[in-house]
Amino acid sequence: MATLATVTTRHWPKLAILAFIAALALAAACQSGPGDAASTDSPPVALMTDAQPGVFDDHILFGQSAALSGPARQLGRDMRLGIQAAFNEINAAGGVHGRQLRLISLDDSYEPNLASSNTQRLLQANRVFALIGEVGTPTSRVAAPLAQSAGVPFLAPFTGAEFLRDPSLSQVVNLRASYYQETEEMVARLTEDLGINRVAVVYQNDSFGLAGLEGARLALERRGLTPVGAWPYPRNTTGVKSALTSIIAQDPQAVIAVGSYAPVAELVVLARREVDPVFMAVSFVGSEALTEKLGPDGAGVYVTQTVPLPDDPNIPVVLDYRKALADYRPSASPGFVSLEGYLAGRLTIGGLQACGPDLSRQCFLNALRDSAAVSIDGFMLDYADDNQGSDKVFLTRIGDDGKLHLVDTLTAPQ
Repeated sequence: MATLATVTTRHWPKLAILAFIAALALAAACQSGPGDAASTDSPPVALMTDAQPGVFDDHILFGQSAALSGPARQLGRDMRLGIQAAFNEINAAGGVHGRQLRLISLDDSYEPNLASSNTQRLLQANRVFALIGEVGTPTSRVAAPLAQSAGVPFLAPFTGAEFLRDPSLSQVVNLRASYYQETEEMVARLTEDLGINRVAVVYQNDSFGLAGLEGARLALERRGLTPVGAWPYPRNTTGVKSALTSIIAQDPQAVIAVGSYAPVAELVVLARREVDPVFMAVSFVGSEALTEKLGPDGAGVYVTQTVPLPDDPNIPVVLDYRKALADYRPSASPGFVSLEGYLAGRLTIGGLQACGPDLSRQCFLNALRDSAAVSIDGFMLDYADDNQGSDKVFLTRIGDDGKLHLVDTLTAPQ
């Protein structure tokens, strides 16, 4: 059985790229309508080997549904960018066992109904080998069951939701730490470093926000505490004024924000006109987009991360990522979300390499599951006991210079 002990794809052998068999475009992948803009990486038609969906003589086809428009669009665009950078890197070196990797990305605007229709299209019309890089909890909640029932791998969704950590989901392979782990780190640092015991939560009013809220509640409960308040706001809006009024009335020492960058930035800017709690946001917020929106108001805001700093020169995979990103899109700036997409792409490449030329979905999943320790050039994953590779949570703080800095402990607001 194929296994993946170590993913070290920094130096790939030069493999000959097989000629395209036909020049016709894959119409279903190339056409786009409202809510489902297709990537420009749509592949040409070729013959599938052994009727294995998405596996062709000269390429392997992957699908992604993500927010490419709307208030959360930067998350989807950056996740796609990182995956494409990884795929471009291996394709330039000859592909995986002579096959190029292709990605079809469809826009769901961070809405579950569009994610559902996109996923069905990718599975039924495009017949992709696997789904990769779904962005969000509410969208993954509808997409993952479709992949599970179809026997299609559901790889590295950009969410830390607990329901995706269910061991019965045999098709799901998570890369990142969970929201429960992120909120546990937040509460540990707030209580131990600053002695804070009055913590409020502002959350997106859907399954994502509720997952973060529950994680914060459980972390506080373990310390004999409860939130001093928990206030929702509608998804895909910046409608945080109701929550803001409650924050001002309760005057908490800290606020945990479970949302994307636009509403969280709105909350911080408006709240700081009246009160000055410690603000903390989970990684899904989109750190670079949040920092840009906050501008000078961002100093002192903390964000938990599930991947290393994208400019850390001491981690080999970060150096690989920066080179791959520069080669694929020289104008792109490195960031946490695209780094996570790159890691997702590298993990996928490792599984494909382990299977050899005779590729199947089951071989691919087994290659990941049967490997207790996976090193993506220094970023360690472990699938020995569950379907989640990394348990790492990193704490960052927006500095006065407008940049994110790695920190070990919290410091009180000045």
